[in-house]
Amino acid sequence: MDTLLPSVSEAATAIRAGTLSPVELTQAVLARIERYDPRLESYVEVYAEEALAQAREVEAAVSRGDRVGLLPGVPLALKDLYDVAGKPTLCGSAVRAGHLAAEDSAVTGLLRAAGAVLVGKTVTHEFAFGVVSAPTRNPWNLDTIPGGSSGGSAAAVAAGLCLAAMGSDTGGSIRIPAGLTGLVGLKPTFGRVSKRGVAPLSWSLDHTGPLTRTVRDAALVFQSITGFDPADPDSVDEPVTNVLAGLDSGIDGLRVGVPANHFFDGLMPEVGDGVQAALDVLVSAGARLVEVTVPDVEISSEVITTIVGVEAALIHQEEMAIRSHDYTEDTRTRLIAGAAIPGTAYVDALHRRRRIVAGFRSALSEVDILATPTLPVTAPPYGSVPGEVMPTLSRLTAPLNAAGLPGLAVPCGFADGLPISMQLIGRPFDEATILRAGEAYQQRTDWHTQQPPLTE
Repeated sequence: MDTLLPSVSEAATAIRAGTLSPVELTQAVLARIERYDPRLESYVEVYAEEALAQAREVEAAVSRGDRVGLLPGVPLALKDLYDVAGKPTLCGSAVRAGHLAAEDSAVTGLLRAAGAVLVGKTVTHEFAFGVVSAPTRNPWNLDTIPGGSSGGSAAAVAAGLCLAAMGSDTGGSIRIPAGLTGLVGLKPTFGRVSKRGVAPLSWSLDHTGPLTRTVRDAALVFQSITGFDPADPDSVDEPVTNVLAGLDSGIDGLRVGVPANHFFDGLMPEVGDGVQAALDVLVSAGARLVEVTVPDVEISSEVITTIVGVEAALIHQEEMAIRSHDYTEDTRTRLIAGAAIPGTAYVDALHRRRRIVAGFRSALSEVDILATPTLPVTAPPYGSVPGEVMPTLSRLTAPLNAAGLPGLAVPCGFADGLPISMQLIGRPFDEATILRAGEAYQQRTDWHTQQPPLTE
């Protein structure tokens, strides 16, 4: 079990059947963390004793024949923005030193209810305000970054230091690290998964969602955490779809829109070739490609930058007034810049955001989903300057945050040993269709089964 851990789906099935011990699985994960994390630095805290106690509870429940949830005994990690009762939520910042969460976040509680074993907290870029996630390194090449801001979660899953992890996504921070580390990353529709108990960066753009090795795993975790939360003002009371029910029904006749503008501009040649090959696989599975245009998508980066800047500045206004020196220089500079944005510019960005929403609505009226590259490049070098790499890494993901649409990053090849990724975009609250398309793709490819070349 040291080099090849089961997927979430495989582990849950085997534990439920009594053929895999959740205690032994958790011990194996903890052993891998001890062995590999000193080089990856993906965890900020490991809950070894608590995790083993949870695993023993699941094992006892299975032996009694009790009903268990969708994730029985599955070791999962949480980005260090999610509250866990009695544990610190440090958000990657000295500003949060001494903080202890009074209660679980909504997602933490739902994962516990599903039977998951919480093994620890993972590194985030400070307050999720960036795409570098230092000091974490990319397990595919330790001289590159895993991306961010959910970089610790991505590195931990890719290296087998947990079976899945939770991230957050304001401009792409689930899909970017998933794309750079060869994982599946799901950003649900805005309001689909509760943000209660997750430290905010931008109220109107933040999303919560999972990073996993397979699409089926993402569907399992998503099904466990989705639903209306009246205690979250942004939660939407929309009927919950069973995304697992139709996951294997294929994509025969599915209309896949391929944008003629923005998304395929300025790609590394290997990325363009890999995504084109992925589109060919979707066609071989029965999909029909349709060229579409997404009006006004080009203004997304400017709109997102303005909205995030203002909302983040307001969230951190009090702390900046009394202890700005505890922020990193990069974050402090961004917060100061955000506070200087005029109110008229913020309102103008909100108005222009409507054009982005309308543009996607127009494109998705012609097709069932859209398919694009997740990123235009592979993983940048370790030590990259956050402000310099962010515009490139978020250019193809941020438009979905502006539009609030669900997006799924799926690994689709390699360039010089580094993963490349395809992004599937769905209509609002239609996570089921992009997951079905992603599953059809993974049933015909093996990119998601590749292991990073970790060595001693």
